[in-house]
Amino acid sequence: MQSIPRDVATFAGLRQAMTRITVDTTGRGTQDITSRVDQWLTQAGAADGLLTVFIRHTSASLVVTENTDPDVRHDLVDALDRLAPVNMPYRHDLEGLDDMPAHIKTALTSVSVAIPVVGGRMDFGTWQGLFVVEHRLRGHPRRLTLHYLGT
Repeated sequence: MQSIPRDVATFAGLRQAMTRITVDTTGRGTQDITSRVDQWLTQAGAADGLLTVFIRHTSASLVVTENTDPDVRHDLVDALDRLAPVNMPYRHDLEGLDDMPAHIKTALTSVSVAIPVVGGRMDFGTWQGLFVVEHRLRGHPRRLTLHYLGT
């Protein structure tokens, strides 16, 4: 998991910081990146502002969901599998049977999230966390861009 730091710039009292990180997934499922993103916010000197997280892929996505009971995340992945099963006759299968279902699942979720930052941390509720969802059966290195704008 590599982080590529970007310079922090200041514009009219606002600070801006950007980085790219890589998240190595292990295959179909979710991976909590909340603490890693919070650590970057601390390193960037974030106080109050807005964080945008963008995943640079069409077969993995981002979700804000329950961070306490892992059954929630397993049920989410299972529900997406029911909506876009592998065993359908898709036209697009260049990278295998799980290729097109992964694209559909990404389209149903999100590749970008905007999260308020308060006191240098993502302003999540008690049970919320930020997760990468790997829609492919095999793990992949997933590249994300993080952008912070605030004080």
